[in-house]
Amino acid sequence: MLLKGKAVVISGAASPRGIGRSTAALMAEHGARVAILDLDEELARDAAASLGGDHMGLACDVSDLAACKTAAAQVTENFGKVDVLCNNAGITQPVKTLEISPGDWDRILDVNLRGVLYLSQAFIPHMRENGGSIICMSSVSAQRGGGIFGGPHYSAAKAGVLGLAKAMAREFGPDRIRVNCVTPGLIQTDITGGKLTEAMRADIIKGIPLSRLGEARDVAGAYLFLASDLASYITGAVIDVNGGMLIHG
Repeated sequence: MLLKGKAVVISGAASPRGIGRSTAALMAEHGARVAILDLDEELARDAAASLGGDHMGLACDVSDLAACKTAAAQVTENFGKVDVLCNNAGITQPVKTLEISPGDWDRILDVNLRGVLYLSQAFIPHMRENGGSIICMSSVSAQRGGGIFGGPHYSAAKAGVLGLAKAMAREFGPDRIRVNCVTPGLIQTDITGGKLTEAMRADIIKGIPLSRLGEARDVAGAYLFLASDLASYITGAVIDVNGGMLIHG
């Protein structure tokens, strides 16, 4: 039970096949009380109820600072504290550079980058007294320059997450708040569901040394490690979960 007695918040965790939902289930298995944040309050509550035990689900638009602060107040009132924040919410769009409209750019950066800032701003004041762990979702596309299902604006947003997380790690280390990133490769979720033909899948797997696509639980395991005391001396780090798709120094 790596998270016994811990209070955990996970954004974007209502999707049945998503990384957030898998992370919520794994952390609950390890003794955490979990608050699931999602745009759809009913889905968030249903996801929390599916975990059993003392968990909660609530609506939160991570691109809205006021909504993030409201969620932080509700979670703190219910759980009494917050030990772990997983900045997991994200969206993507498979377009090329010349196809990105101003609206596309704003929408992708609002959720993927602005949302990390706003949710962190909302929850850090509640974590300062006891310390804790913040884990931010980036992507291999930020490291390799483009992904399979994400456009350049997605890569830019996820690269921004890396810089933001490292800066927060340095700033809030004295408060015993650790901040780290996870950079998944191609993970089989609702986003990829139905979009990969067998030919595409086989071609992608040729470039992955572990010879398979990732599962949501693979990323959840990295989240769990970084949330736990096993990672108590790790901050400002980037953990690749890509099966070797990108191996770099």
